[in-house]
Amino acid sequence: MKASILDLRRQMSKVLKSLDHNEPVTILHRGKKKAVLYPANSAASQPGAINDHPAFGMWKKRTDLSDVGQYVRRLRKGRYDAV
Repeated sequence: MKASILDLRRQMSKVLKSLDHNEPVTILHRGKKKAVLYPANSAASQPGAINDHPAFGMWKKRTDLSDVGQYVRRLRKGRYDAV
């Protein structure tokens, strides 16, 4: 189901019925997709494990982060500070 902001205000019962039927609801604002609501009992609404996220472990092969303190000091150092 697609619902505009106005539909959420005026016809919330229809939106809730669609969620009761396990149908996702796409929220539109000025015709553009802003969000998708999933029913609470659906698999799409359940958070996955952090390890499943594509960004998890993306820096594990970086060697410059072995000493975090040194890395942060280098980031905070001014542009023209002496080495």
